Amino acid sequence: MDVTLDQLRTLAAVVDEGTFDGASAALRVTPSAISQRIKALESACGRVLVTRTKPVQPTPPGVAMLRLARTTTRLAQDTAREIGVDTRAGYATLPIAVNADSLATWFLSALARLPARYRAVFDVHVDDQDRTFDLFHSESVLAAVTSVARPMPGCTVTTLGSMRYFACAAPDFVDAWFPEGLTHDAMAEAPLVVFNRKDTLQHRFIGEVSGAALAPPTHYLPASADFVRGIQLGLGWGLVPHLQWAALADPASLVHLAPDHPVDVPLYWQAWTLDSPPLRALTAAVQAAAGALRTP
Repeated sequence: MDVTLDQLRTLAAVVDEGTFDGASAALRVTPSAISQRIKALESACGRVLVTRTKPVQPTPPGVAMLRLARTTTRLAQDTAREIGVDTRAGYATLPIAVNADSLATWFLSALARLPARYRAVFDVHVDDQDRTFDLFHSESVLAAVTSVARPMPGCTVTTLGSMRYFACAAPDFVDAWFPEGLTHDAMAEAPLVVFNRKDTLQHRFIGEVSGAALAPPTHYLPASADFVRGIQLGLGWGLVPHLQWAALADPASLVHLAPDHPVDVPLYWQAWTLDSPPLRALTAAVQAAAGALRTP
């Protein structure tokens, strides 16, 4: 199989950008050149590598080639820097996936710890911690903060710690809806705040506490700061990361509904095993920043 670095870079760009035109803009070549490179790569492989849909998706053979593309491109970038080529231009892009609560609390400090000499920029994909592994599995990212502990072949897994959550509500909301505590009837009726429809944490907590699958009225607020602010304003109750609660200007604005029943979500750092100094340095930075995940 005879393929070129330009063809592999083009495959990665088409998948990342979602369209051939987007890849054209990202690589600063004509759309015709993008199409020709993909066709040549598919001819060399004897397989269709991407679907011609919007967004473009890799086929199963395309996923394998995308892994080669990301590995080869990363090694080429790192080698160029090591031998002194491309010292003034060309940053390494590190596509990573992280859950929204980590991004809102401790993860940005990990990114800030990466030394400037690595000349890296971050392409951050945000999803639920149970879903970030899907991005990692599909080769869309080089590393991910995930709740999945099992390593994929060719990957390393580092235990980061646990994100601790407490059920919280505004004081007035507690008085109105939970005068007798977290009873079965109160949890069935009190409005709930949930991050998005992928977020099952609140309903898992309800099941653990009540022993039933309840369906209270639910608000969806898909941004970490707005999620907490909505609970502070009395829209409903929900599970708030302890790190986020502790950082509030007025922690007393939220009441812990079940202080003896925290929910701990273990987190792991999955990364492809590449001989990449920026990725290794980022892994070390994530491990250092994850000290904030030690449960209180």
